[in-house]
Amino acid sequence: MITVEQVTTKKQQKEFIEFPLKLYKGNKCYTPALYSDEKKIFRKDYVYNDTCEHVYFNAYKDGKVAGRISCIIQRAANAKYNQKRCRFTRFDVIEDFDVAAKLFEKAEAWAREQGMDEVQGPLGFSDLEREGLLVKGFEYPATFEESYNYPYYGEFVERLGYRKEVDWTGSRLRLAKDYDGELEQMADYVMRRYKLHLATARTTKEYLAKYADGFFELLDKSYDLIYGSVPFTDAMKKLMLDNFSLILSKDNLVIVLDENDKMICMGLAFPAVGDALRPSGGRLTPGALIRVLRAIKHPKVLDLGLVGVDPEWLNRGISVVISAAMVRMLRMPGVLYAETNMNLEDNYAIQNQWKRFDEQKIKLHRCYVKNLA
Repeated sequence: MITVEQVTTKKQQKEFIEFPLKLYKGNKCYTPALYSDEKKIFRKDYVYNDTCEHVYFNAYKDGKVAGRISCIIQRAANAKYNQKRCRFTRFDVIEDFDVAAKLFEKAEAWAREQGMDEVQGPLGFSDLEREGLLVKGFEYPATFEESYNYPYYGEFVERLGYRKEVDWTGSRLRLAKDYDGELEQMADYVMRRYKLHLATARTTKEYLAKYADGFFELLDKSYDLIYGSVPFTDAMKKLMLDNFSLILSKDNLVIVLDENDKMICMGLAFPAVGDALRPSGGRLTPGALIRVLRAIKHPKVLDLGLVGVDPEWLNRGISVVISAAMVRMLRMPGVLYAETNMNLEDNYAIQNQWKRFDEQKIKLHRCYVKNLA
């Protein structure tokens, strides 16, 4: 017997959070989110409560948790794109199509009750959350920023009438064996031609304090046309800065300023912490904290985070400065490669940027959409 219940009790919240941890226990490719962050989605003061409607469902088969799904009405996104869409996210399920069908039946019914005419996903509250369903690259570990799922997820979703809307690619980047320093030379030329300079600070904290406002202004500009993006609220900015302060190093951050000290380009990377968090299921136990700190101090892999260029500076070769910074990061002692995380397949500017490296495309994530009419 299969039933689906809305998550309302503390017990159900715990079941919702811990179901994927049990489903993927022992899987070396699944990277859990921070357990403490997942608990926050049920708080009354959650940062997205002012801009979104959301609901959570658990599926039970013969009395045992067998799946979960979350539904979101992202009002800012619907207004921006003139749509009536419900997002689904945090979808996990045992290998049983009937359980998946019951979950989506409940999710789509809720979407209709809210006056929505389409369902899309997986998409979270904003670009700060994991998005997309993995459809290729199941043999590779997910970065901390990526979702992971078993191959049957995509089959189930497509059987339920969902079609592809966009794909994101994921690549591993290394320096080419015959690399001759061309990117640094090009970056130096661009910097001199346009009278640009790099932002400096003694510490990461000082970086964030000095350039946070310009950072978010640039992100809003450069990501305005990116699929599913929404403007940053003050609460979202604080959340991002709090998260950055934990794992961001000034050595993995580059900010380009014009002659008037206006930020026109930025890029950042994070030490890969997936291996550090996997054994504890995303809980920051003493052992996990030691592993995370070790990964931050001596990274073996870098996860590329955000890259932004002021639209007014596109087509001037500014992105080569980011590429040159990537060269420096890849030359850091112990670093084996960098992972791009998820880049939209039709974002040709970023796709072309990685062609300057020894690139291996390894993953594909997909966002689906279904008309409810």
